[in-house]
Amino acid sequence: MRSALATLDPSIETQTVDSYKYAASVFSKVVADGYIGMVKTVPQVYSFIYDRAERATHVPKFRRFVSQYTAANLRRLVDERKPDIVVCTHAFPCGVMAEYKRQFDPDLPVVGIVTDFVVHPFWIYTNIDAYSVATPEMRATLAGRGVLPERILLSGIPVDPRFAEARLPVDELRAQLDLPRDRRIVLIMGGGVGIGPLDKMMRALGNLEVPLAAAVIVGHNKALEKRVIAAAEHTAYPLRVFGFVNNVFDYMHASDVLLSKPGGLTTSEALSAQIPMILVKPLPGQEERNTRYLVTRRAAIRARGEQGLADAVSDVLQSSERRAQLHESMAVLRNPNAALCVAKRIVELLERRTAKQLHAG
Repeated sequence: MRSALATLDPSIETQTVDSYKYAASVFSKVVADGYIGMVKTVPQVYSFIYDRAERATHVPKFRRFVSQYTAANLRRLVDERKPDIVVCTHAFPCGVMAEYKRQFDPDLPVVGIVTDFVVHPFWIYTNIDAYSVATPEMRATLAGRGVLPERILLSGIPVDPRFAEARLPVDELRAQLDLPRDRRIVLIMGGGVGIGPLDKMMRALGNLEVPLAAAVIVGHNKALEKRVIAAAEHTAYPLRVFGFVNNVFDYMHASDVLLSKPGGLTTSEALSAQIPMILVKPLPGQEERNTRYLVTRRAAIRARGEQGLADAVSDVLQSSERRAQLHESMAVLRNPNAALCVAKRIVELLERRTAKQLHAG
């Protein structure tokens, strides 16, 4: 979003704030540790909680209390920095800012950017000035919950525009990234918290007859990186392990297929790059819903178990018809200009706020 805003107006300054730092410390720990622990050990419980909350017609009292508490904590920060607009990319800060507007400043514009292919009711507040959503179904959900239709922007999920077009031919990219040019490349992205079954993914690839190599990106997770490196010693095919990289788009453009968990941003980046996706073991809640959406629209494949994963990868790598079908479906869903589209709406809200202030003054 920063680069898109800078393209439209280089004078716009942006700052990133972690809203959880302003929540009660006990709440932050519950969210950070409780969510990860629950989806790892008792995912059925988390799924039940998510489903119940999804069907609720009101925000639970505890969540409202936390939003009120955090909004009060944020007041000093907002008074100090005096933002002209606030952009939220998660449901929690969106709820907090809705409460902030209610308590302190109803004229401060707030934008909610939903980064999944479904919208949970925890996102939805009628005093948010603009929403960015990925699908017509999401727009209908928001409108059905009382959000004014003119406030709902059907933009797609904003991603870096460099995912849309490779900067170099494939062979040159692979040479720069130190990836083999005589094999098919499988890109594996495991998620920052290390929940994905990377060992099973790597083992499944060993059963294929197609000459391949794998690139594994583990982000900032050092423990996961160590586990993957140890497991790589037992693979029968070339495998490279990367920590955090700031050019994921290059790896997508240099690869033949992506194995990943179905996070909204990762899958949107893959759609933009049009790299065939095989989705593995989605977490309950948003990831499960993302998987259903993409698979139903034939823009991704869901693999279950090691043999299912091996079959899916083999199908994509060996069938030109399957790849063509996936590319065609991804082309329908991709929105490479989403970031610019959302940036234009943000600039419109900024200009409207400035005009209102000038009129009032």
